[in-house]
Amino acid sequence: MCASHFVVKTHVKKLSAKKSTAARGVSVTDRAQVLQQTQRTKMAESAHRYVRGSTVKFYEWLEAGRGDSLPQGPAVWICGDCHAGNLGPVANAQGKVEIEIRDLDQTVVGNPAHDLIRLGLSLATAARGSDLPGVTTAHMLEHLLQGYQEALARPGATATDDATAEELRPIQSVLERSMQRRWKHLAEERIENVKPTIPLGKRFWKLNEDERAAIEALFAEEAPRKLITKLKGRDDDAKVKVIDAAYWMKGCSSLGKLRYAVLLGVGKGPQRQFCLVDIKEAVQAAAPASAKKVVGEKKNAPLDFAERVIAGAQALSPFLGQRMLAATLLRRPVVVRELMPQDLKLEIETLTREEAVGAARFLATVVGKAHARQMDASTRKRWSTELKKHHSKSLDAPGWLWKSVVELVAEHEVAYLEHCRRYAMA
Repeated sequence: MCASHFVVKTHVKKLSAKKSTAARGVSVTDRAQVLQQTQRTKMAESAHRYVRGSTVKFYEWLEAGRGDSLPQGPAVWICGDCHAGNLGPVANAQGKVEIEIRDLDQTVVGNPAHDLIRLGLSLATAARGSDLPGVTTAHMLEHLLQGYQEALARPGATATDDATAEELRPIQSVLERSMQRRWKHLAEERIENVKPTIPLGKRFWKLNEDERAAIEALFAEEAPRKLITKLKGRDDDAKVKVIDAAYWMKGCSSLGKLRYAVLLGVGKGPQRQFCLVDIKEAVQAAAPASAKKVVGEKKNAPLDFAERVIAGAQALSPFLGQRMLAATLLRRPVVVRELMPQDLKLEIETLTREEAVGAARFLATVVGKAHARQMDASTRKRWSTELKKHHSKSLDAPGWLWKSVVELVAEHEVAYLEHCRRYAMA
């Protein structure tokens, strides 16, 4: 496959050799302004980037009553922000790799139809960016629903096990690259080199004394230590020490939140290993939560924001969920996660018609299996039957899915152009 079709998105680019004043990073007082400007600039780069960065707009559309005609699926954990960029290769604690949902900030117990529409919107916007005809979007939505329903029928198998060679082609090169990656690749991408320091600059910013002390205290606790040492090849009793730490300006999601990169040393002497940990503040989800309990569960979803993210991750993305921990830092709920070299982000650049359709089917299978593993057989059957309703003679996908995606594409296109007028021109 041509490398221009699906590329790996690395969130931290190599820093320039000319660091001068920028080498000190951004001051604490200037963080909010820089983060906001960066977010606006990134969202102006393309309509697809705008869609990815405007989760709240999607749920405003639902709250306005436009989603009242959607089927009401079983109450399960959903991603809540199910765009194509939030899926990709993820490694478990033993190093095995699978394609899973990789960002659970917005996860809630909700209607699984919301994930289907959000994924459809993302793929439809990417198709427009690839200058594909409108009929391709129709075929993508047809195959999206087919892939999702096939996943409901086979919840036990992984998405890659079930996929055909044709369906895997759009992500095959990224998957193979993920399996070949080691610590040095992660270090070179995220912290510029394999030396045990985090260089301050464009993406990594200096901490104040309170932040540094809080991070030191966090990793002196037993639960974070166990999270780090349980990975394959590490001594369960190994000591964990903070080597370096910095505020991390990562993507658009850092705006107004705590976000830190922490370099840890695991063990002592020549056997000592290094690892990079992401600490991310958990906030209230924009996605509407169901008042119902999760299917098959006797208790409600956690009220604590970080515990909610962990619960959703464990249900939707087991490889990722087992590597995450809910904690408190500076009196705020945070999620602690070690970054693995195999964890990569799928970034859609340009797609052919065949690749667009294959990607829609495969990514819907990933989402479908994440939903299906939470349901028993009878629940899966009822939900699949509901999804098959309302098909038209000219489209092998329900009218509610087509109408929702078309409306959202139109609304986001208008909003994107207005965003560019207000911020990119300035």
